[in-house]
Amino acid sequence: MKTFFSLLVIILISASCAQQQAGRVNLILDTDLGPDFDDVGAMALMHALADSGYVNILATVSSNGNELVAPCISVINHYFNRPDIPLGAPKGKAADMGDWHVVKWTEALPSRYPHSVSRTSDAEDAVRLYRRILASQPDRSVTICTIGFLTNMRNLLESEPDEFSPLGGRELVALKVKRLASMAGAFPEGREYNVFVDSMASVAVFGGWPVEIVLSGFEIGVNILTGTRIVASPIENSPVKDTYTLCLAEQDFDGRMSWDQTAVLVAIKGYEPYFNTERGRIIVNENGSNSWSADPSGKHIRLIEKLPPQEMAAIIEGYMMHQPVKN
Repeated sequence: MKTFFSLLVIILISASCAQQQAGRVNLILDTDLGPDFDDVGAMALMHALADSGYVNILATVSSNGNELVAPCISVINHYFNRPDIPLGAPKGKAADMGDWHVVKWTEALPSRYPHSVSRTSDAEDAVRLYRRILASQPDRSVTICTIGFLTNMRNLLESEPDEFSPLGGRELVALKVKRLASMAGAFPEGREYNVFVDSMASVAVFGGWPVEIVLSGFEIGVNILTGTRIVASPIENSPVKDTYTLCLAEQDFDGRMSWDQTAVLVAIKGYEPYFNTERGRIIVNENGSNSWSADPSGKHIRLIEKLPPQEMAAIIEGYMMHQPVKN
């Protein structure tokens, strides 16, 4: 009888673990980390949710060609005890957007913390990485979250069949990707940074992406201020705290806007109970400006404020303050 109950417990625990694993979001994060520092907060949030069992991080990819971006991404992955997450970057033509702060946090992080990539150009080709990862995953199982330029998404759509898949890029995305969550655009209209830096990529992606897109616009994160709690905390030897300490000392003394964190949160946990939504279609012009056409049957979904910004800030910064799980 004891043996039976021991076996039953093992079966139940195994089933529970399998169910949790099956419920995890399989995520690829595509970031322009460097022009702004909310990407660091977004990566911290992602790792916190990974430690809580909500997400399986398949890869982290830079959309920014600046040579300091991939080392900083690697620093964050190492800090959260995930040094082996595949890391990619665009090859060929790509925006090279550097750190605009007086004290260069993108130089400080690699000088202080372990990382496995010394330059962005040393990272794996982004398109090759996307195709390799997507081809290995079950159909309609991958969520891609872009919190930067759409360069890699356009290149992926235009990619040719290769050793990983006989499908072209658009067909591979349609088969393997469940949704794209993107910090992009301004609604109902505007001209937002992530869209206009590589405006032609934005036109191509938002006009031709074959599956659902969830959009967190400029207006969503602009009033969600985070960073002051982690700066004031007793946390030590943290690249997340260091970044916000350096940057908030120069500007945004009440906290930095949380554009990228909102997109990552929704990519992993969904928009309920955090945001209301509206279906429709984002229309992007060649100059990087955009407008919105509401349509109940539209394939695009834009977030609309629901919870007060202060409440969202508390939720997001709670995740940003998460500390690495000890091995």
